[in-house]
Amino acid sequence: MSLDRRTFNALLAGTPLAATLPEAVAQTARDRIVIGMTLEPAPGLDPTTAAAAAIGEVVHLNILEGLTRIAPDGAVSPLLAESWIMGPDGRTYTFALRKGVRFSDGKPFDANAVKFSFDRARAPGSTNKAKKAVFDNISSVVVQDAHTVILVLNQPEAMLPFRLGENTAVILHPDSAAQAATKPVGTGPYVLDSWNRGSSIVLTASPSHRDAARVRIKRATFRFINDPAAQVAALMAGDVDTIPRFAALPALKQFQADKRFEVVVGSTAGKGILAINNRKAPLSDVRVRRAITHAIDRKAFIDGAQEGLGTPIGSHFAPTDLGYVDHTGLYPHNPDRARALLREAGVTAPLNLTLTLPPPAYARKGGEIIAAQLAKVGINAKIENVEWAQWLSGPFKGNFDLTIINHVEPLDYATAYADPNYYFGYDSARFRGLVATLASTSNPREKGRLWREIQRQLAEDAVNAFIWNPAQVAVSKRGLRGVWTSSPIFANDVAALNWAPPPTRG
Repeated sequence: MSLDRRTFNALLAGTPLAATLPEAVAQTARDRIVIGMTLEPAPGLDPTTAAAAAIGEVVHLNILEGLTRIAPDGAVSPLLAESWIMGPDGRTYTFALRKGVRFSDGKPFDANAVKFSFDRARAPGSTNKAKKAVFDNISSVVVQDAHTVILVLNQPEAMLPFRLGENTAVILHPDSAAQAATKPVGTGPYVLDSWNRGSSIVLTASPSHRDAARVRIKRATFRFINDPAAQVAALMAGDVDTIPRFAALPALKQFQADKRFEVVVGSTAGKGILAINNRKAPLSDVRVRRAITHAIDRKAFIDGAQEGLGTPIGSHFAPTDLGYVDHTGLYPHNPDRARALLREAGVTAPLNLTLTLPPPAYARKGGEIIAAQLAKVGINAKIENVEWAQWLSGPFKGNFDLTIINHVEPLDYATAYADPNYYFGYDSARFRGLVATLASTSNPREKGRLWREIQRQLAEDAVNAFIWNPAQVAVSKRGLRGVWTSSPIFANDVAALNWAPPPTRG
């Protein structure tokens, strides 16, 4: 394509290129999108074997699909399953699968693929982060016929359809699952085109997808921009079209006042915590963990690190979770009480600890706030900034004192706290008993009671310092439709995106 003088002069004057190009060329760009993300998926693109939420942001609903779909409002609907029936005792689910569905390599999706994926997730040695919470409860996966699969559970689980809509339950191609981290093959509307590590991932529409004709966006580029200032610059320059989970919150008013952009603030299932290594002395002493919690001013953190966009929490539940109870009053901000608890525990000030911070702005900016608050009670938290891969190989493997992280998965208390080997090392037989009892009951009133007890114990044991439930902030070019307004799960449903038709000329 050559540029005429009118187009060249317009570019020099700062006029957007699309306004000067022939209509056919400008329209071509409307089938493409660039999405900004804070973190790059690590260590790969298989959400069934790794914990990073960023993996689901790229592949879930795009390349890889599950039996069910979770909508932005948390509602569950069929996806690879057409329908399902729960048995009278709540211990069996019969799924009728969609017919005519194929993986992107042309091979058919069927009940055997479901059995393979779920048997893999529940196998000994599985690293699926939902293994304990979901797949260990599946006693068998029965293939009734090519399009009917039965899940037999050890204990009733009314939440199973929701759980199967999370990225941990996507269906993998049995022939290529071992390569899913680098070459995922799924039933979704997109395929992996390229991965420029450290920079971007490109997906292109799959021509063989069952609803290919309905997919408006033919090419989606995910750009990794973890610096908040760079996120602002990329949006202003037009280098990205949307950042669904915008991190540069101090710049929010700038975009709200700019008619070129649309800003939407919604909810998440996130639990932002100061994670504490329960295995290490003196952090293994509950009095020290309680002192740390009393030292933290949640409102000051939310105001300073999140521009006031968040809700204080006092346990590992979000306000959007079923059975949520506000436990922030159990450990209010009280530096005097924090210092007294440290003395009771025999800690001589200053207590020197390392505060390891991953790249997100909430951690880097919030870490400075937390360190200052801890210093006021005699805890010297030395800040150590690390990249995401270093965080996964360090703190997430249990090598840390303190770290700030947002747990985004809904109702992940069993995954995080019923496993003594989880990274912060909480080991409570009573808590595991509560989780086991909850899993075995189908009575709604009893479930509610157990959820309340679970939250209360996590709060009383001060396993971590529970700080805030983050809001979701999406900043997009005006005219882009379909961006999720809330995140019950971390996903970017690219096939749901489209550009509004350009205004007609009068």
